[in-house]
Amino acid sequence: MNTGINEAQISAVICKALNCEEKDINHIERIESGMTNRSFCFKVKDKKYILRVPGEGASDMIDRNNEAIVYKTIRGLGFCDDPVYFDPVTGYKIAYYIDGVRSCDPHNEDDVRQCMKKLKSFHEYLKDGKPLTVPHKFDIYERIDFYDSLWIGKSVNKDYETVKENCLSLKTYIDKHKLPFQLCHIDSVADNFLFDSKNNVQLTDWEYAGMQDRHVDIAMFCIYSLYNKEEVDKLIDIYFEGECDKQARIKIYCYIAICCLLWSNWSEYKNYLGIRFGEYGKRQYQYAKDYYEYAKENLR
Repeated sequence: MNTGINEAQISAVICKALNCEEKDINHIERIESGMTNRSFCFKVKDKKYILRVPGEGASDMIDRNNEAIVYKTIRGLGFCDDPVYFDPVTGYKIAYYIDGVRSCDPHNEDDVRQCMKKLKSFHEYLKDGKPLTVPHKFDIYERIDFYDSLWIGKSVNKDYETVKENCLSLKTYIDKHKLPFQLCHIDSVADNFLFDSKNNVQLTDWEYAGMQDRHVDIAMFCIYSLYNKEEVDKLIDIYFEGECDKQARIKIYCYIAICCLLWSNWSEYKNYLGIRFGEYGKRQYQYAKDYYEYAKENLR
């Protein structure tokens, strides 16, 4: 396994986390992983688990103490399976493995409707009459600057400074219309909505979660799905049940432009680490340009 962590190290993590012996562990197998982490499934005493191991550069991008706070905040609320083990130093996380699980198909309307219903129920969940909160926020603008500070030299995109200036100019409109911050998932992409064998849906991978305008989560789903404008508008209509006002819709366009720039910067840093995601970064950068134009056109 060429994964940055070998089987002996994985076994050591499991033994520590589950208070078991190496002989109790079997069938360690790498499974399909996300863009930030690697995942392994294994069994201990006939129970099946999944281990998340942070990938290259993750420690520069994610505060695991903040992630631990998020899991504590949502524990027992039914938005995801509670971790069996979480180490806020290493970022190793163990959860029970769900058989027959699949990700949302962003081009299947039934899937999307279920996912938006789940996302909206998370956004509207009240504790003591108030939305969920954590001590930290996900600052989009700070992250944009932070990710491009990690590059070795300048952006591969020659017009980067112009595109960045254009996208950040949308902040004025966002600030005028943003909602009070609450706990948001931030990485609310189709791959992180998981359906079990009974078609129940949960939202996984909360490592970027923090305080933000909840409409950012809608933008993030659109971005990763590479939706065109018609598909974006349809998703907005699904989430808002056909009752989205013009200001909120334009603001989501603004968020798409700015967050596309964010993930383009993130992708460039990953490229510097030798991790390639094909056309993903280029598409995010082009989307930043496109949705800036959509937003600007609607702001006239």
